[in-house]
Amino acid sequence: MSQSLSTTPKLDGFRMPAEHEPQEQVWMAWPTREDNWRDSGKPAQAEFVAVAAAIAQATDVTFIVDAKHFNEARTALPSHIRVIEIPSDDCWMRDIGATYLVNDKGDRRANSWEFNAWGGELDGLYDSWQQDNAVAEKMAAITEDDVYCVPLILEGGSIHVDGEGTLYTTEECLLHPSRNPNLSKDDIEGLLKTYLNVEKIIWLKDGLYNDETNGHVDNIMHVIRPGVVALTDCDDPNDPQYAISKAALNVLSQSHDAKGRALEIIKLPLPGPLFVSEDEAKNLVESDSMNRQAGERLAASYANFLITNNHIVFPTFGVSTDKQAQQILQSAFPDYQIIGVYARNILLGGGNIHCITQQVPKKCVVKANP
Repeated sequence: MSQSLSTTPKLDGFRMPAEHEPQEQVWMAWPTREDNWRDSGKPAQAEFVAVAAAIAQATDVTFIVDAKHFNEARTALPSHIRVIEIPSDDCWMRDIGATYLVNDKGDRRANSWEFNAWGGELDGLYDSWQQDNAVAEKMAAITEDDVYCVPLILEGGSIHVDGEGTLYTTEECLLHPSRNPNLSKDDIEGLLKTYLNVEKIIWLKDGLYNDETNGHVDNIMHVIRPGVVALTDCDDPNDPQYAISKAALNVLSQSHDAKGRALEIIKLPLPGPLFVSEDEAKNLVESDSMNRQAGERLAASYANFLITNNHIVFPTFGVSTDKQAQQILQSAFPDYQIIGVYARNILLGGGNIHCITQQVPKKCVVKANP
């Protein structure tokens, strides 16, 4: 059983571990929402299965699914992938799942953030998000970890940490009026430092162009390891992504992390630009908030990958830059297995592999230096 805690992670000596630290399992959710996933989610489901199978080479995978679609998911997924019945409003586990914390004694706890569908009544992507907002605590109950209920609207994809005191995020998302309009930047920094036990926050101005999450950091950059980050680059001055990427590069190149290190920045190519096709805009249930129009620019990025137990699972799009991205990632992670998974249909839903996954770290005892 898990219980709700009235203290804070910083007070209790817990921190959010980096993605490259050991993981016990990865959680995902089954895509069924018909105003976001065309053809009743079938094309996206096939790619979710492929992503899960790739992750399962290194790490156990758990899927959540509602009762109505349980048999469909259980049949589609390999038998070694666990499927449990927990309802959600959509399937972005990074944003709705628990953010886990560890200490050096081998204990683990979880943060449950407030979730409002990326904007609530101001610019949220759907009207009802109560099921999503309940997922983190249900997840922590299954993993048997006590929970901090954080008084902050925040999605997991809007933050990256290096595990050594540094957090990366974007002003576009965390300071957006649809998230926490009554909190100042200093207030938000204080809550992040308290509930993730970080010491330094590096703010990029914006996320990827046309990212409907209001610019999640995980779609423009990723932490490779402490002191090293990957950033989506753009070499076309006429592309609206160009100024965004150059501004991010400028911030990162002038920043030092919590340990005082200047950052090494690895540039990932921008795929495309890619756009919604006529066929991809068909067979969707009409929605006021998620209107998928032919010709709309997609927020495609190779930075939206998952690190899990010495494996990298990254999205491919069937374009010329796929191979270049794989080579860059292999160079950045020389001792890792790099697995590309075709993920165009996941992209059509508004995110990618990092967005649809949430890792549960292993409980590790850290030995003190003699």
